[in-house]
Amino acid sequence: MARGNGGYLGVAADIVVQDETITTITSSGNHTTQPLTSIVQAHVQAGGGGTSANGSGGGGGGGWRCVSCISVAGNTAYPITIGAGGAANPNPQSTGGAGANSVAGFPSAPITSHGGGGGNWDDGTNGGSGGGAGAEGFEASGNNAGGTGNTPPTSPSQGSNGGGAQRNQGGQGGGGGSNTAGGFANSGNGASGGAGKGPSISGGQPHYGGGGGGGVGGAANEGGSGGSGGGGNGAGKPTPICTAASNGSTNLGGGAGGSAHHPAGGNKTAATGGSGVVRIKEPAAHKIPGVWNLRTHYRQKRAGTWTS
Repeated sequence: MARGNGGYLGVAADIVVQDETITTITSSGNHTTQPLTSIVQAHVQAGGGGTSANGSGGGGGGGWRCVSCISVAGNTAYPITIGAGGAANPNPQSTGGAGANSVAGFPSAPITSHGGGGGNWDDGTNGGSGGGAGAEGFEASGNNAGGTGNTPPTSPSQGSNGGGAQRNQGGQGGGGGSNTAGGFANSGNGASGGAGKGPSISGGQPHYGGGGGGGVGGAANEGGSGGSGGGGNGAGKPTPICTAASNGSTNLGGGAGGSAHHPAGGNKTAATGGSGVVRIKEPAAHKIPGVWNLRTHYRQKRAGTWTS
């Protein structure tokens, strides 16, 4: 080492620093990584399910997936698809629209979260989280089943089952949430939607992918509460029974609230699921070009910020 040159090997070079970034993407397009990024973490939330008119279980919350240590290239564009919420179906004795899938198109580890199942007038439909069942067949005994969540299956699970409904009671089942199942309706009250999951990337909203509450089934009853994470309330929540079902929350992937089934004066209007979102975390990075000052190297090593 030459004396009097401050300990340089060759010509001095600056350390390049890139701060951590978290990007929230609410519409489809491309995400371009920062120049020094080599790995990312991605939370992919699908759209929630919609509901149908004249008696419907709550819509299922959109599927929730989060994947870490995804290999990427710096300064490179990757396609992102944001799933829309499921449509409100104005037809009675029918099924609400399914939520659309959200996709993070990283070639090394593509991630697809599946849209929530629509709330239905009888058995709920399958999806990222299952749609709630309606109480169709009110005069008959037995139950209608909620839709199956985590469809198609992922590990860890992207969502939960929708709640069923006891046909001779009139209340509608709650849509499944990304974290817990929708409630079972065994009275004239609509059942609550399942809870959504919290963010695994810091910041953002407290929960994502809540299920919609089931619609009210009796004149003296009330609709089900939407699950945390954007699930809409069922018709008749809050009372009176003429209160319309709530849409699922935008960019949370919440399921729609279910419509009222039977009582005169109950609001039988369908509701729409909430759209999804993608959040991407790029960690901080440091780049040390070719040659460096040995004092700087020593300080960086002590601070734990040295990157080869």
